[in-house]
Amino acid sequence: MDVGPEIRVVVVTYHSGEIIGAFLDTLEKATSRSVEVVIVDNSPQLDAGTRAVGTRPRVELVRPGRNLGYGSAINRGARGARGPWLVVANADIAFAPGALDDLIVAAERWPRGGAFGPGITNPDGALYPSARNLPSLGRGVGHALLGWCWPTNPWTVSYRRERGAPRETTAGWLSGSCQLLRREAFEAVGGFDESYFMFMEDVDLGQRLGQASWQSVYVPSAVVEHLGGHSTKRSSRRMVLAHHRSMFRYLSRQYPGPAKAPLRLLLGVGLGLRLLLVLAFAKDSAGARATRPAHLLPTRSGAGAAGDR
Repeated sequence: MDVGPEIRVVVVTYHSGEIIGAFLDTLEKATSRSVEVVIVDNSPQLDAGTRAVGTRPRVELVRPGRNLGYGSAINRGARGARGPWLVVANADIAFAPGALDDLIVAAERWPRGGAFGPGITNPDGALYPSARNLPSLGRGVGHALLGWCWPTNPWTVSYRRERGAPRETTAGWLSGSCQLLRREAFEAVGGFDESYFMFMEDVDLGQRLGQASWQSVYVPSAVVEHLGGHSTKRSSRRMVLAHHRSMFRYLSRQYPGPAKAPLRLLLGVGLGLRLLLVLAFAKDSAGARATRPAHLLPTRSGAGAAGDR
């Protein structure tokens, strides 16, 4: 029985007409397997570039008519997929040749792997720390309070797993800017939590995959480049607010119940103060920048690739 293409790529766009064509061009060289693409356009109005790519073969353009947020849009685009693999990605990603094939080959080595993250480089060639530990109270609070102004503080370094050379290994969570997902695992945990409008939905997904005995695996030999922040540049203040709301939602959920209400209150106050500082000093709420040079990346066999979402 024909189950359709092996890979469904779901990409969320928002005024992304000038970059979505390049995304699809690099996707064509990222895998030799059969692919279908679903573009979920959250923009209030359809731009010419997005309209044009919607006419390409094996590309479906979905227009929900409102901004669903990232996780909800991915869930919408993943609905009805029949192949074994899902790829979720930002529109401002450029795949290195063979990157998706490399991820799938790695997935064969990790039968309990539910999510696989590539090495993500910034435009300057630096490797972004896109595979991280889950936030604990100390590590998460330390990073949230100090990461934006003291990038090398010990809590941020621990959270971002910046010690040692990059290698294929498990992680607490992987950047939602680009992931290969085993469809079985994604559907088993119900996809992304749609209560997150933007930010932290990838952290939450990594946690729930782990709770369901699936692994999140970092594969730095598969490389993509992330231009970073294309859609958020238009409304950076709103994105800072959304980031902090999502951080509070995630952290407060780790400490439920009446007995931990004072701790949740303290978290809320701390994040509120952080928000004021970030807005006052016009800093990126995502925190510290990438520091690893690209030359630390392993090369792909036979050959010779983000910012916080």
